[in-house]
Amino acid sequence: MSTAAPVPAAEAISADANIRHFLLRRLHSLTGIIFGGYIVIHLLVNASLIEGARTDGGVTVFQIQVDKIHSLPFLEVIETVAIYLPILFHTIYGIWITISGKPNVANYPFAKNWFYVLQRVSAMILVAFILFHVLAMKGLLGDVLKFEPVAKATESTLRHLRAAWWVTWVVYPVGILAACYHLANGFWTAGITWGLTVSKSAIKRWGLACAGLFLLTLGCGLTALFSALL
Repeated sequence: MSTAAPVPAAEAISADANIRHFLLRRLHSLTGIIFGGYIVIHLLVNASLIEGARTDGGVTVFQIQVDKIHSLPFLEVIETVAIYLPILFHTIYGIWITISGKPNVANYPFAKNWFYVLQRVSAMILVAFILFHVLAMKGLLGDVLKFEPVAKATESTLRHLRAAWWVTWVVYPVGILAACYHLANGFWTAGITWGLTVSKSAIKRWGLACAGLFLLTLGCGLTALFSALL
């Protein structure tokens, strides 16, 4: 009676590591999709700032949108499960990927390699931007930057964006650009990662769709930003 040869310990460990790496990469991609969905909604709501002084029953359009969000039941639970935890995991694992990755644009200067590098660069910028954005909106960087959702959403947001020239012309333009690129390129990569775009034609069509998403979100972000200058 024959028996199968035992699997060497090194190979078993390697197989386990590959499975773990595969699952972590899929989770990283999934949390990125969730994070990306939040960014789209966030920018669309912020774009309503362009409505300016236009009101509905004496309340600005942007304030109405903010009130709808803050009236959701179990908002803190939703924010924790659908926003904070996905962002935290995606950021931490993304930093590990960035540190351990080895771009090869010097030897193979193709578009995809540059997309890879820009995705990593935009990720680091986005981490710094989110940190600033959250601390500022919570009032930890001064009252002038603090966001007040109840009754003063429009006023406090515009005050925040007008706080200093470097906020309006440096921090937010760079942060928005990094967020929109990271989102669009991340969605394009996710389509390949999850096997949704297999053929070259499908990859090309999905690439065009993601380019459109980049332009849409960038337009929304810049609309919200420069509404503060009107």
